[in-house]
Amino acid sequence: MPQLNATPNPADFAHVRDWVFDLDNTLYPHHVNLFSQIDRNMTDFVAELLQMERDEARALQKRYYHEHGTTLKGLMVHHGINPDAFLEKAHAIDYSALLPHPELGEAIRALPGRKFIFTNGTVSHAEAAARALGILDHFDDIFDIVAADYVPKPAGATYDKFASLNRVDTRHAAMFEDLPRNLEAPRALGMKTVLLVPRNLGDFVIERWEQASDEDPNVDYMTDDLTAFLHAVLAR
Repeated sequence: MPQLNATPNPADFAHVRDWVFDLDNTLYPHHVNLFSQIDRNMTDFVAELLQMERDEARALQKRYYHEHGTTLKGLMVHHGINPDAFLEKAHAIDYSALLPHPELGEAIRALPGRKFIFTNGTVSHAEAAARALGILDHFDDIFDIVAADYVPKPAGATYDKFASLNRVDTRHAAMFEDLPRNLEAPRALGMKTVLLVPRNLGDFVIERWEQASDEDPNVDYMTDDLTAFLHAVLAR
């Protein structure tokens, strides 16, 4: 397992021409906790849909997330829901916690080649979050759950579709993610992989399956500071 915040060797990224970033807890840090609003909205949706008590709905929501990659996929498989209605409810959130981050924007802009957001959320959610951060204009495209035919990461077929649609040579690409399991497929495709973790990890409750193990072969680098990491990569 790589050491947290180990200075990246710029030579490891000299071949990279496509830079692929997850959105939530990756382009903005975990402590912003924007996802907590989405999480509450998903629980409310499940409770209303299935006429459950909130605690029961939350437990089912988390089980579907664990088993299917997203709560949405579980609800589609088991209950045949309209995905658009779910996504609209889930992403009806307040983005004011996200503040402009010009230093991150400058680092992303300076990366050689194309930049993508690859999210299990929607284009509208990614645009709103990236716009609030002041970094939206630095990305070439956003690949979302709709483009993935509602098949979420970590499904290998979804990475294949992303690469095919955008003509990405995965041997010349890098993937930035906050969930270790979402790095398995890109690593197998030859992508350089970077895991984003929370600062002060002990202050956050993270499920065991969301944590990287000491023997995780799919993580090349691990950092809690994306901006600093990108600046170090650019120091060629």
